[in-house]
Amino acid sequence: MKVLVTGGTGFIGSHTVVELLNKNYEVIIVDNYCNSKRNVLHKIYQITGKSPTFYEINICDFNSLEKVFKKEKIDAVIHFAALKSGADSIKDPGLYYTNNIEGTYNILKLMKKYSVKKIIFSSSATVYGDSQNVPIKENETIGNVISPYGMTKYLTELLLENKTKQTNDFKAISLRYFNPIGAHPSGLIGEDSPDNIPNNLILYILKVAKKELPYLKVFGNDYRTPDGSGIRDYIHVVDLAKGHIAALNYLDKMKTNYDVFNLGTGKGHTVIELIKTFEKENDIKIPYQFVERRPGDVEISYADCSKANKLMGWYAEFSMADALRDAWNFAKKTRD
Repeated sequence: MKVLVTGGTGFIGSHTVVELLNKNYEVIIVDNYCNSKRNVLHKIYQITGKSPTFYEINICDFNSLEKVFKKEKIDAVIHFAALKSGADSIKDPGLYYTNNIEGTYNILKLMKKYSVKKIIFSSSATVYGDSQNVPIKENETIGNVISPYGMTKYLTELLLENKTKQTNDFKAISLRYFNPIGAHPSGLIGEDSPDNIPNNLILYILKVAKKELPYLKVFGNDYRTPDGSGIRDYIHVVDLAKGHIAALNYLDKMKTNYDVFNLGTGKGHTVIELIKTFEKENDIKIPYQFVERRPGDVEISYADCSKANKLMGWYAEFSMADALRDAWNFAKKTRD
């Protein structure tokens, strides 16, 4: 099977490409290195011994994207390519709506034109907003999002669901990620900001671990949690990548044309618990200071993954400790 992976050199995309190649899928990547670095392709080859076909294209460039669909006989699409910072999306919402929605629409138009019938979409638990029910199930109300980034995920899910209703033989799955962390156990690929500006908790922790920042800011110490910090569901990126393989296999078994699945561990950990685990596993002290809550931050969020367990046969296998060791291993190799 030939799979087009948009955003395939990014953090989750690159790990999914590795798992696809390990399972002998033929992989075509479309990416413009917006959220990645150019050496990722070589790293993928080092891990797998295989080189995916690569096109340096922005998915908003319809004409260039069509050349890929015209040349390659694509069987399915895994769609990662998107701008991904909630904070940045608040500063420039128009950019996020243009890139994330228009890019997806281009893909769907070309899938229709070239008779590609299967797509897996990289969605996010952000579509749940501040859910009052935990663990969060897939039938929870969605759409009460806190950023334009989250809204683009929500709108894309609606777009895909509507598309499957309009076309009898078109199938789509949206995978709602919780908090991806970690890196490939080889230390060759992991999460790396191309502009060297961290945009999530783990990247900030790694900056402190490398002594590039003096301390970590922890937003809020007055949540109704054991230590006052927020609770999240942290999933190893390799488990997340394998979730896409499971979804790809499940597409042919689906009794409906559209479905959604949570991908998480089903366990919640506080920010302080994560920091302490990082310190223990890597023997590094992470100084931190509490600061005020950020507007819109959710107090507690973790997944109910029983649907993915039952229907796709997918389970998270790595622990948070595994992920934090792998993240630091990658960071050290990148620094060295």
